[in-house]
Amino acid sequence: MLSNPDNASAEDAAGTSNGQLPSTEQRDPAYFSYYAMLQHQQNMLQDTVRTSTYRSAILLNGPTCFHDKLVLDVGAGSGILSYFAVQAGARKVYAVEASQMAQKMKKIIDAANLPSDHKMAKNVFLKDKIEIIQAKIEEPDLPIPKVDTIVSEPIGVLLIHERMLESFLYARDKFLKPGGNLFPATGMIHLAPFTDAALWTDTMGKARFWEQNSFYGVDLSALYNDAKDEMFGMPIVGSFDPRTLIASSTPGGYAIDFYTITLSELQDFVIPFVWQSSYTGIIHGIAGWFDLHFAPSPLGLPGTGIDMTTSPLAERTHWQQVRLLLKEPLAVNAGQLIRGWLRCVVNEMRSYNLEAELVVGDCYLSPPNAPEPLTKDYNRRRSKWQLHEQTYNYSYYPQPDVTFRPEYNCLYEPEQSLDVTVVVGNDIEQDPSVL
Repeated sequence: MLSNPDNASAEDAAGTSNGQLPSTEQRDPAYFSYYAMLQHQQNMLQDTVRTSTYRSAILLNGPTCFHDKLVLDVGAGSGILSYFAVQAGARKVYAVEASQMAQKMKKIIDAANLPSDHKMAKNVFLKDKIEIIQAKIEEPDLPIPKVDTIVSEPIGVLLIHERMLESFLYARDKFLKPGGNLFPATGMIHLAPFTDAALWTDTMGKARFWEQNSFYGVDLSALYNDAKDEMFGMPIVGSFDPRTLIASSTPGGYAIDFYTITLSELQDFVIPFVWQSSYTGIIHGIAGWFDLHFAPSPLGLPGTGIDMTTSPLAERTHWQQVRLLLKEPLAVNAGQLIRGWLRCVVNEMRSYNLEAELVVGDCYLSPPNAPEPLTKDYNRRRSKWQLHEQTYNYSYYPQPDVTFRPEYNCLYEPEQSLDVTVVVGNDIEQDPSVL
């Protein structure tokens, strides 16, 4: 437990004391038990955006990346990506799954491997095509050769939750042939400021329970600050009204190239941002979502690029979006720049500790590895969240053909049009000492 979390170093934030980043082993039993359940696999399979995008990416790139190729499926789950790979012409698929779901997948493969005229034979197109390996991909001496293509769905909330991307990268480094293919190829994290007074007030109300000084004769107020830190440190997962966004996310998002990123780069990274406010209003927090891009290796033959988004403007997925509430909202005027960063550091709960600072106008933006300035500036906010301590809000349902005005969300348009500041990709013109 941290004695002074507000001044915690990156090492402390990751939950370590020896300079080494934490492993996932403490969390693994619960994690793999969860994914051994058919109801959770069904939830993912019925996400038509997810499943159809993967199938399209695999089949459309079948001639160059799958036909007569050796394929590795990392974290195979129900096996659906392995089955798609065979449909695309794979010569052999090695399906690696650590949970007991591997035994359920085996029932499908055993039926496929029966003689084709057997009355119990099913999915005969899979016959002798898939080898199931029940293990973590990191275990030594797995019977897997170098492969031409790796497929995986290693994605969690905000792209990085669950830390399965690390297994994806491990498989890339150990089993992928030079010039081999990764599906997906790139992930892009998007962040944008949002306003939601009702959500913030509801969260504050939960914390204020602990402000009582006579709850059945007991004074609980000593726990109020702890309760506020806890309630506002819980990311809120769920779809939300995109009209609550005060500014657009950075075009292109923060790109993570799965072909080139290293494991250490994935375990501790900073997402910088610069937004221009479209409205006058109150920033209650930071909203986040991600995109995926599927494409063959840039070193190989050309193929077909396929994109998927979990944007609040797009069709819903089982990942939905996530919102990170500020403990103290921040006022902004239309046209003002909002600068800042979000730091993501792995923890032992198969997730990340998050910390962000955002400033309005000319306020000094402190570096990500520095403690929050002692001098209070009312144009600066610094907050922390634990990505694994998620809470859920499913109250938003789009209402088509309803007249809407920004002021309904307490957002106020400027009388004159704004000059738009465009920030491209991961590059933001900032003082390098800050980022």
